[in-house]
Amino acid sequence: MTDQPAQSQATPQRQAQRMPRPSAQGRARAQAEGQAPSRVRNRGANQARGKAVPPVSLSNPHDAHLKPSALPPALQWLAIGLFVAAVAVSGFYAVFEHWRRATLLLGGALVWLTVVRLTCDSSRVGVLAVRSRRFDACFTGILGAAMAFLAFSIDALGS
Repeated sequence: MTDQPAQSQATPQRQAQRMPRPSAQGRARAQAEGQAPSRVRNRGANQARGKAVPPVSLSNPHDAHLKPSALPPALQWLAIGLFVAAVAVSGFYAVFEHWRRATLLLGGALVWLTVVRLTCDSSRVGVLAVRSRRFDACFTGILGAAMAFLAFSIDALGS
């Protein structure tokens, strides 16, 4: 037995796939020349090979195949504004201890959000578009209906 540690036996194909990590000087020079950083190198390689690389987008990838909304943008913004106003009024009711009204209004706002999510573009709805349009609509509709039902079914007890 030898005292030398065992070295991994890499095939020539594996060695060719390995890419040395560029030094700090190499990264600085690449940035000065306007080249992409090394961690994005594959994107440039795909473009050089003629492969289509989709542009980086912050829009909802679940809704990429959907047609744009038929509603004008002003009407879409109005619908979103109504949802935000209903949530704000619901919070106002909750602060002043009208919790049944707050819950009922918040449930109604979530049902309204279902309509907004089904009719408005994902780019306008923004952070309210979490998953696919169908999932978001089902989730907010069920949650809103359950909240409204619970708020409506609880006895007022003089409040």
